[in-house]
Amino acid sequence: MERIVDLLQDKVTISCEVFPPKEFARVDEAKQVVGEIAALTPLFISVTYGAAGKTPQFTRDIAQTVQEAGVPALAHLTCINSDIDTVDTVLDDLEAAGVHNVLALRGDIPEDGELPGGRCFAHATQLVKHIKARGGFCIGAACYPEGHPESRNRETDLEHLKQKVDAGVDFLTTQMFFDNATLYNFLYRALRAGIHVPVGAGIMPVIKAQQIKRITALSGATLPPRFLSIVDKFGSDPASMRQAGVAYATEQIVDLIANGIRHIHLYTMNRADVAADVFRNLGAIIGR
Repeated sequence: MERIVDLLQDKVTISCEVFPPKEFARVDEAKQVVGEIAALTPLFISVTYGAAGKTPQFTRDIAQTVQEAGVPALAHLTCINSDIDTVDTVLDDLEAAGVHNVLALRGDIPEDGELPGGRCFAHATQLVKHIKARGGFCIGAACYPEGHPESRNRETDLEHLKQKVDAGVDFLTTQMFFDNATLYNFLYRALRAGIHVPVGAGIMPVIKAQQIKRITALSGATLPPRFLSIVDKFGSDPASMRQAGVAYATEQIVDLIANGIRHIHLYTMNRADVAADVFRNLGAIIGR
């Protein structure tokens, strides 16, 4: 079993994220995307817990496809809509598929605000503890350079992150951000708080202006003036926006690597062509 934390060494590496389909009919399409991204030889490919956690079998199937392509898979697992027995069933299925790296997440609160009762997890820290006690998995978790959108302030968010790491997290991946200074500040504060696990920097090439609203809603990311100028100038021209979005993400990554960041996690939105462009742009910088 390849533990992702053991792969995060001193050399510069890039991983990618894909998402499973909402419908069975599109599973083969998602598997084709996996094959194309796996051909880029990323360090690992993470697979999100699609459809609000209602289709864990798709996550397992796509994660298994990732590993069959010769790349370690990181399966997302959310807990807010699942009881403990369901979580254990998903973990059993992942183990049976040979997937031993899990990204432990709370997940989004249901739109009606109703949380399940009974033997359920309310926070990702509880899920991390459960997986750690069970054993057999390398555990990743998410972090927010600008603080979780639901947190009272950044200090409180950092306290919760420290609790999560202490519960058994092996490595962290940041939510997307568009101003590198935000990440550098976050990493400094995290180290000061006693968080010493590896942190991957989450980068998303924005190739469509329509993505902006959803990005800010999900991540709470601040959009710097330079980025907004690009969207304002090129947002109505799909070809130009795609090229500018890839260029902006590439420049972010180059700056991160120049300042000592050793791992980049690319949010691909299942666009293998965009991922390929980023890898190609970086070329010798990432040893290609």
